[in-house]
Amino acid sequence: MMAHYAFLDSNNVVTEVIPGKNEGEDGIDWEQWYGDFRGQVCKRTSYNTVGNVHLTGGIPFRGNCAGIGYTYREDIDAFVPPQPYPSWVLDANVTWQAPVAMPTDGMYSWDEATTSWKQVAGV
Repeated sequence: MMAHYAFLDSNNVVTEVIPGKNEGEDGIDWEQWYGDFRGQVCKRTSYNTVGNVHLTGGIPFRGNCAGIGYTYREDIDAFVPPQPYPSWVLDANVTWQAPVAMPTDGMYSWDEATTSWKQVAGV
């Protein structure tokens, strides 16, 4: 299995994700090595981590797999996806949650102006 690494801009926003050497391979700290080579902050990420859950039952790593546009938050050592709406809040599983739960009786879309779910017409 191959490790993956995220490069960050000066605001800790992910600009690129690459495959790379496994952590500790050849006795090298590859996170540091890739960062030094590129002159950017580099953080290892896991393609198997989503919503702070490891998809194959392992230990989750850094909240979510990094994606372009995600932000690395040092305070929680996690990659955070872009906030979908200003009213949504980040939960303990590093996922954004609407201020009210989405109904389960049909198809809905979020209406930020009213901070509520609106049923999709014709569904």
